[in-house]
Amino acid sequence: MTLQFRCSGLEVPEPVRAQLADDDVAARLVGKDATLWGPEAEPEASIRLGWLDLPATSRELVARLADLRAELAGEGLDRVVLAGMGGSSLAPEVICRTAGVPLVVLDTTDPGQVAAAMTDLDRTVVVVSSKSGGTVETDSHRRAFLTAFAEAGLDEQQVGRRFVVVTDPGSPLAETAAAMGARAVFLADPHVGGRYSALSAFGLVPAALAGVDVAELLDDAADLAEHLAEEGNPALELGVAMGAGFRTGRDKVALADGGSGITGFGDWAEQLVAESTGKEGRGLLPVVLESVDAPGAAAPDALLAVVGGDPVEGRPSVGVAGPLGAQFLGWEYATAVAGRVLGINPFDQPNVTESKENTSRILESGLPDERPLATVGAVELYASGGVLDGVDLSAHDGLTLALDALLAAVPPRGYLAVMAYLDREADARAGELRAALARRTEHAVTFGWGPRFLHSTGQYHKGGPQVGAFLQVTGAVTDDLPVPDRPYSFGTLQAAQAAGDRQALADRQRPLLHLHLTDRSAGVDQLMRALG
Repeated sequence: MTLQFRCSGLEVPEPVRAQLADDDVAARLVGKDATLWGPEAEPEASIRLGWLDLPATSRELVARLADLRAELAGEGLDRVVLAGMGGSSLAPEVICRTAGVPLVVLDTTDPGQVAAAMTDLDRTVVVVSSKSGGTVETDSHRRAFLTAFAEAGLDEQQVGRRFVVVTDPGSPLAETAAAMGARAVFLADPHVGGRYSALSAFGLVPAALAGVDVAELLDDAADLAEHLAEEGNPALELGVAMGAGFRTGRDKVALADGGSGITGFGDWAEQLVAESTGKEGRGLLPVVLESVDAPGAAAPDALLAVVGGDPVEGRPSVGVAGPLGAQFLGWEYATAVAGRVLGINPFDQPNVTESKENTSRILESGLPDERPLATVGAVELYASGGVLDGVDLSAHDGLTLALDALLAAVPPRGYLAVMAYLDREADARAGELRAALARRTEHAVTFGWGPRFLHSTGQYHKGGPQVGAFLQVTGAVTDDLPVPDRPYSFGTLQAAQAAGDRQALADRQRPLLHLHLTDRSAGVDQLMRALG
């Protein structure tokens, strides 16, 4: 079997395992029994279990993708840009990074990062990937590249042939692809949800065009699929462990790499687990760690999951080893099982649209007129939820005091989420904030790049247990970029998304500290100094 599972230090309550066995969950899940998650979940589950067939059904893509890649290479188009969010971008990014194959992933509205992707146009093909076909970020990327190719001197037909589209049948994007003369359109299985789509066209098309042997992924997943109906299979055991962790007070899953050879797996698993389980006031919060020994790995309310390694002795932990294709399928299966143990529907995402709707209203009415409570060097401080009440921001260490106040506002068994609406490449050092903050608290600390986390942990923030405190970091835009045929720029869209998410959290009266960097590099340096 291609996936191995080991567990250490975790007591699995006998009712958890017995109930799954008595209800024959392993076999019923493979048989696509939509009743497994209760009558309220059945309508959604009945159209969301196609991912179980993907190791077999996605085979038909392999030859077509090989031919298309050869065709593109023959025209000198060897640079692939993927415009997609959430489930449309996370899996192909992991696949390509693991294989050492270059893929430019555009899952942001930061104008600097968008502009950086729009280079080397003479050798670029753009994969536009959206399940719904209406994702505002992806549509904005498509418009920007259409204009850029035209300005580079390509005629309308040539421009269209620089695009490959992945979407669901009947989506608005499928119609748009036909109208623009896209070179190829891949219609994915509509019975597969976005976060379960790693082995579908959404995961495989960009990866294969970039140069990955996707047949190997499917081979490894197929080897595991043969065993998923069996009691005690490793994916079932992982789901049991996740559910048992929740039942015994470990409602955080700390994800760390243990020498798997897989790059960035935690970012993909984070969306899968958070968006699938974080709803109805409960859920499992994934915490992506820098290493097995990173701050937060030994948190008292976390189950440590070591990808590609052994569990850590003396600590409630699991080890999940195996190749990437098997990991994808195994974690999807385990998350569905965990949803059964938690008593939630793992296939819906009822709170995802809230921030999107707030963003739309702000784009129509204009950005909120806000004044900072204080300015410290290159950092403007804003807050809601009472987090800075009584804090002397005029003190020489006002920024440190503000951060301390935010950490103090994390409730018992709560977490701190860092949300950075910055350039993931140029402002990469901001990613160090997670560990720096985690060193100063016993609570879980997560990190997400905005707006991409809105398609991932954003569901958990709003629908999960309301025990979060939030640090939002935004940055000044020096060189903005228009969104063609729209009344706003990428910088305005990014600011509206950040403001829309702040509103969603403020409506829940969650503690929120918003730091706006008037100089991004200097501001990040200042933050790191304030955290010691």
